[in-house]
Amino acid sequence: MHERRIPEWVRHAPAPSVRDFGILAGFEAIVRGILISVFPLAMYRALGDASSVSFLYFLVGVISLIAGLMVPFLIRFIPRRWAYTVGCLMFIGGALLAIEGSPAAVVGALALNTVATVVTFICFNAYVLDYISKIELGKCETSRMFYSALGWAGGPMAGVLLLEVWAPAPFVISALAGAVMLIQFWRMRLGNGKLITKARGTAKNPLAFLPRFFAQPRLVAGYLFAMIRSCGWWIYVVYLPIFAIQNGLGEQLGGILLSTTNATLFAAPLILRWVQGRSIRTAVRVGFAACGTCFVTAGAIAGWPVAAVAALVLGSIWLIVLDICAGLPFLMAVKPSERTEMSAIYSSYRDVSGMLTPGVASLVLLISPVAGVFAVGGFALFGAWAVAANLHPRLGKPRMTFQPGSLAETG
Repeated sequence: MHERRIPEWVRHAPAPSVRDFGILAGFEAIVRGILISVFPLAMYRALGDASSVSFLYFLVGVISLIAGLMVPFLIRFIPRRWAYTVGCLMFIGGALLAIEGSPAAVVGALALNTVATVVTFICFNAYVLDYISKIELGKCETSRMFYSALGWAGGPMAGVLLLEVWAPAPFVISALAGAVMLIQFWRMRLGNGKLITKARGTAKNPLAFLPRFFAQPRLVAGYLFAMIRSCGWWIYVVYLPIFAIQNGLGEQLGGILLSTTNATLFAAPLILRWVQGRSIRTAVRVGFAACGTCFVTAGAIAGWPVAAVAALVLGSIWLIVLDICAGLPFLMAVKPSERTEMSAIYSSYRDVSGMLTPGVASLVLLISPVAGVFAVGGFALFGAWAVAANLHPRLGKPRMTFQPGSLAETG
């Protein structure tokens, strides 16, 4: 009798590659990219003033932060693959809810989209740390940015243009992309990660791992870089369109400029080569200093709206550079035994920046026009530049070890 053999790829799923993670991130970029410029416009149309938009973004940020801190707690009971699946379904549900069009539906859709972002981000980072070696993290980040380029470059402009043609169109496309993202995730057969252990005793409070985080200065510094960089993106995505509308530059300008900036992602491999040619400390400091200069300049020359917008666009290109290199100090410092917990801490930078930016902006707008938000953001970027001075000067460089008769590089 002939023995039927089970194919090797069925018995042992191939380990996911850097490219696989890049493709997965690419679909997420389409899901989020096509709506990123649509949500601020929809909110501003419904509410009519920048302060109200800031307040609602602040509330959504609070909800998302709580959800993010709860993910490690929930993953003790819900397998990681199902947590990621729920995140994808929230992307789809949020997009479909927004089609209804009422202010309440738009706010609810924004909340679902934001929580889905943090849930999938935590799981994605934990999977990357499971399957990608530390020496390959820079390559993985570059691959993620490169495959995301199409969604982030074409999405914002397509979203605002399609919104004028047929209002549900960007939301329908986002929902479809979310479904494909879910299919790609299951195709990769990631399971629940490599470090799967049965829970012992009662589950820890989701805040119980914070002391371990604060005890590691490299993690704290890496988190600050991510959070302040994210504040820069919030200012660019939410307040640049409002500035453009107030100065008669049109509703669609914000989305078009965001797409133009994000086209820089196609140059991610070249940017990585620039980063690799110097230490991570140097790359991060140059990025924050250049970006801070552009944002402060935009605030100072707001009386010339076109020049102010140009300064912000230049600053956003430096934000792309920081997207590639500023997350590496955190990722390189994470211990294998703390992947899920520290991924949850790291992912909260989106929510903290999502609360901090509109919260501070609401206060600034009480005494200043929107241009004041640009200047305050610029000073925050200079703060990150100062913190980056404490990074090790050879961080990210291969270590050299002496062997008899030769010098060999080790990661």
